[in-house]
Formats: sequence, structure tokens, C-alpha cells
Amino acid sequence: MIVQAENLHKAFRNHDALRGLSFAVPEGSAYALIGANGAGKTTTIKVLMNLVEASAGTATVLGIDSRKLSSNEFAQIGYVSENQELPGRLSVGQYLDYLRPFYSDWDRSLEQSLLRELRLPLGRKIRELSHGMRLKMALACALPFRPKLLVLDEPFSGLDSLVRDEFMERLLHQAGEMTILISSHELAEIEGVVTDIAFLDEGQLLFQESMAELSERVREVRITFDTEPAIPRPAPEGWIQMTVAGNVLSFVDTQFNDNRLADIAAARFKGIRHIDVQPIALRSIFTTLAKAARDGG
Repeated sequence: MIVQAENLHKAFRNHDALRGLSFAVPEGSAYALIGANGAGKTTTIKVLMNLVEASAGTATVLGIDSRKLSSNEFAQIGYVSENQELPGRLSVGQYLDYLRPFYSDWDRSLEQSLLRELRLPLGRKIRELSHGMRLKMALACALPFRPKLLVLDEPFSGLDSLVRDEFMERLLHQAGEMTILISSHELAEIEGVVTDIAFLDEGQLLFQESMAELSERVREVRITFDTEPAIPRPAPEGWIQMTVAGNVLSFVDTQFNDNRLADIAAARFKGIRHIDVQPIALRSIFTTLAKAARDGG
């Protein structure tokens, strides 16, 4: 695993930001830490990047204890954060000139391609750039040395839709060349690029799973009956958010399998007219499973 966290805890005075967080990022994946604001995503990233020290637990990045990361490891890590500080007195071109000598693998042709695609003005002072342009600038600084690991901490916060699209287009273009670790609450924007998901809530891991497995196992189901049905009690395992409207029973099946659903429906109900199954968007999956976890079901 290129990144691994084991039982991470982080306390800030009277607030526990991380509470026993463990997860693992496979090499070559695009791995997303997802959760609402305050879930612990940014704190996790800062622990991994040795910007803050965990109160307990361990984390490794590129096989090295995160507390012992050296310039050798950081030369293989690209980092982009919504709150990233850049030297405002320098121009875009001057800052790139400053960075280049630190990376032996810096690709000038990729740099020029990024500048064109992201429409970054070489002569403009960084302090004169908009928030969106500064984030694009950070990305243009993080990619030319072709990092082994690209860390993105809430990169879409405050961006307009056009800048988001440009940002994502560049990520998709280069995604297969590196491992991406991204923290975000902007779920719709990352759905098309991530391969693995870790859901965080109040500093704890709800679950981690590949996007393919998650998309396969969580489905919205509507069962139409000849007459108005009753909500089954107890609920079949994995069925949550059950509601009845007229002669239709609706729910989310978190353990979906065609044969399993058919077997349960046949055993528990009579007078079934039709069963409709639909996939669920990532944002809806998160809110559904997070609410179920908080409700204890």
C-alpha cells in the first residue's frame, strides 16, 4: 500500500478530530476520503504529510513513517490544498523557475502543456490570481515532476464550474501515471475519477471500498404490489430507508444481488407486480449510508 493509516487519533484541545482511523490506499488507485465538513479529512491529510502530528496511531507514506518523511519522499509527492500558501510577490513564471531545480525529473514539456491548458499567465503575480487560478497554479506546480503520489485536499472548494471542469480534465488525463489521494465533500465532481472510497464521519471510518463494489452493492429498489403493502418488520438485512406510497414499497438495498433480492421478495411478500432496481449516485450513497450509520442501522 502506498499510504496506510493505523488507529490514528488526533485531539485539538477538547475536540477529537480523528478517533481510531485506519485505511489503506492501493498503489495506482485514485482514492477518495469523503465526508461532510468537519469529518476529519483535512486533519488526516495533514497527519500524512507531517504537517501535524497524530496524538496516537501510525501512518506510512511511500513505505516511510509519515513523521520521518524526508526531501527524498517529498520529491515524489505532489500536494494541492484549498488553503495552500504560495509566494504572492513572485509571478507564475518566477515561481516555476524557483521550483524546477528541486526536481531532477521535472518535465518542461509537461509544464508548458499545463500552462496552456490551464491558461496560466506567466507574468502575473501570484497574489493577483483569483482563488481558482491559484489552485490551478498549485496543480501546475505539482504535476511536472510526475509525482508517484498526488495529494489533493479539498481542491474544488469555492471553484466555479468551468475551473472545476478544467481541473478534472487535467487529472483524468494524467490519472493513470500516479496514485491520487483526494479529500472532498464535492462528491459529484470526483465520481468520474475515483477508484476507491473511504467514508469518514466525525473522525471515524464508516467503511472503505472500491467504487466498482460500492456501485454494485447499493441500489434503489421499488416494488410495486397489487395492493398497498406493509413495511416488513423486521427489515431484511441491508434494506434501509423503507417507505410506502400507495402500492409501492421503496428502499435502499445495501447488499444488493439480483438473486438475493428475488429470493427475499418471494419469501416475504405476496402479490408482487413489478420490481424496479436503479443505481444510485455517489452523493446519495454517502448521505444514505451516513444517516443509517448515525441512526445505528
